[in-house]
Amino acid sequence: MEKVKGNSIKKKPEWLKIRVRRTSELIEVENMLKRLSLNTVCDEANCPNRMECFGRKTATFMILGKVCTRNCTFCNVEKKAPQQVDDSEPEHVAMAVKELGLKHVVVTSVTRDDLDDGGAGHFARVIEKIKTANSHTVIEVLVPDFKGSQKALEMVASAKPHIINHNVETVPRLYPKVRPMADYKRSLKLLQNVRTMDKSIYTKSGIMLGLGEKKEEVLSLFMDLRAVGCDFITVGQYLAPSKNHHPVIEYIHPDVFGFYKSEAEKMGFAYVASAPFVRSSYQAELAMRGENQIIEAKDQAF
Repeated sequence: MEKVKGNSIKKKPEWLKIRVRRTSELIEVENMLKRLSLNTVCDEANCPNRMECFGRKTATFMILGKVCTRNCTFCNVEKKAPQQVDDSEPEHVAMAVKELGLKHVVVTSVTRDDLDDGGAGHFARVIEKIKTANSHTVIEVLVPDFKGSQKALEMVASAKPHIINHNVETVPRLYPKVRPMADYKRSLKLLQNVRTMDKSIYTKSGIMLGLGEKKEEVLSLFMDLRAVGCDFITVGQYLAPSKNHHPVIEYIHPDVFGFYKSEAEKMGFAYVASAPFVRSSYQAELAMRGENQIIEAKDQAF
């Protein structure tokens, strides 16, 4: 593990270096997203896997605009006055899923605390449109906490996506610095409520490492997630988008990610993805195929 001091952006270790590569598939996806006026979390969150995923004609669609109402210090998504909700977006996402021929689609959003339902109704409409146009596509939604509203969560659950994902992001001790407007127990309750509302829906969560957490805190978090019935978990390395974001405290060695994977599997998670470049929706289709491993791409690009 390599320590990083202060807010400086230190040179990444060898295991975090990836090669830039543009392909015709990547250009095709980028053009389609522009044509349909769609956003992806891949671009907005500056995901290190976005070139690989676009190259495989996959993307995680980000709905409800690209401006967030929260002030998380790790996130690269823009923070200012929120945008007007695009009523044509559900139809456009469904069209994109069909055009790409996706067997598994992930839909996420910025947090919209300014909306009465937190955007839950819009999530439901997106799910319904995807189902109508793509009846065999597995639908995964990565949702905000809706400020703890059960009514909002019920709107999403009633649309019956296959997976509801909500990331706890980090250990509870670091919430005041990393997620000051969020609440760890509220996030756990959301995952628990999904299981109460519809046991056929899988639940999923994810965390970042390198923010200053301790090993025992990570293992305790795993146990908390299992206690509320969480099925799938993702674990990846935090990479600071800029010197103005929360600093990377540690670069975690791949062997440590392997340790966490093994421990999480022992606790009973049905699917564990734990590696430096893992992100919440990276190779998400593996979970539903029962492949409890991450396929490390050799030609990733950033």
